[in-house]
Amino acid sequence: MKRFFILLLAFAALQLSAQDMAHYKKVVKELSSSKYQGRGYAKGGANKAGKYLQKEFQKAGVDEVICQPFTIDINTFNGKMKLWADGKKLTPGVDYSMREYSPGVHGEFPVYHVDTVNYDPERMFADLAKPEYANCLVVCEFWFAYKHGKDFSRLQKAGECTNAGLIQTWTSPIKFYKAYGHRVVEKPIIWMTPEAVEGIKTVKADIDNEFLKDYELFNVIAKVEGRKHDSCFVFTAHYDHLGNLGKKVYYPGANDNASGTAAIVTLAAYYAKNRPEYDMYFIAFSGEDANLRGSEFYAKNPLVPLEQIKYLFNLDMIGDNNPVQYCEVSDEGMRGFNLFEKINDEQHYFKALNRGELAGNSDHYPFATRHVPCIFLENQEGDAFPYYHTIYDTYKTVRFESYEPVFKLVRDFVERY
Repeated sequence: MKRFFILLLAFAALQLSAQDMAHYKKVVKELSSSKYQGRGYAKGGANKAGKYLQKEFQKAGVDEVICQPFTIDINTFNGKMKLWADGKKLTPGVDYSMREYSPGVHGEFPVYHVDTVNYDPERMFADLAKPEYANCLVVCEFWFAYKHGKDFSRLQKAGECTNAGLIQTWTSPIKFYKAYGHRVVEKPIIWMTPEAVEGIKTVKADIDNEFLKDYELFNVIAKVEGRKHDSCFVFTAHYDHLGNLGKKVYYPGANDNASGTAAIVTLAAYYAKNRPEYDMYFIAFSGEDANLRGSEFYAKNPLVPLEQIKYLFNLDMIGDNNPVQYCEVSDEGMRGFNLFEKINDEQHYFKALNRGELAGNSDHYPFATRHVPCIFLENQEGDAFPYYHTIYDTYKTVRFESYEPVFKLVRDFVERY
């Protein structure tokens, strides 16, 4: 009988753990579904996801949920999205994508391929002045154009050159970005795979963009009250993503960042059931993929003074399986980093914590620059990482190995800090 009760307790513990993972997977699957169309800014996807998270936090048993509104200006591509190379129709998200700050492009264009082996800018501009290359699209590998930015910036400005725009090649899987979509440049810039553009002579395009002014978004903020109210811990993740590329293609964003968002939902549920010593705030930011706009707004308009934050944890793209955990730590957060490493060494959650340089790459940054102790956790270089910012970041490609060790590492740190 004693052995039976031991087994029963062990089974119950396993079931509790499995239930947490089940809840986590459920939220990831929901957020990356077609219902939210990539959680972008034009079809209401981000805001639909925000309303879903509001309900999830409420079901988790938190004490309060607040939606904090803000607005952004953002360029979007939700209309026509058609492209042909030498008469062959290409697939958006597979063969090509748009630079986030590109205008739309309509018409048929000759193509000029830059000679990157024997590169001579004077010869390139002389070629582009010839009648046969008037109104052409200039093709070049992205990093080569970046290296020779002074030359290629001329090709992006009206009046500098007669070319119609640029095609920049990027290896498959083709990516899409939003961070600089708060503006629209003068000429279109298309990203294409080298295979799609190799040797082509003409491109026909029918691509729409729509620039949205003062588009309304909101952060979702949940609170679990602790026994003490003079300080708090904060858990953050961004729930927005890239949205659409045309009317039919969307970016699911299972790893980026349904994975981190689901984690703070389950952390909220855990602390609602296990009342903490200090107040806990769980902030799901929108506008991260539009240059950290939601977190920047909150940092300027916090619900509680930033100096009351004992520690902030930002979880972004933890849906992977690399046994080494990447992190970034603010200057003030370094006083707790030794404890992170000690806990990890004791419990073997990860083989190591790989600390990188602090950068403006996620929602911890607006807090780090305001002297808040914080850590950014992101699982890089695993099997899911290559699909970052592509249409292949789906529930099928996201990995779940990092969730429990991240959850336990953060939980243990809170208990001992």
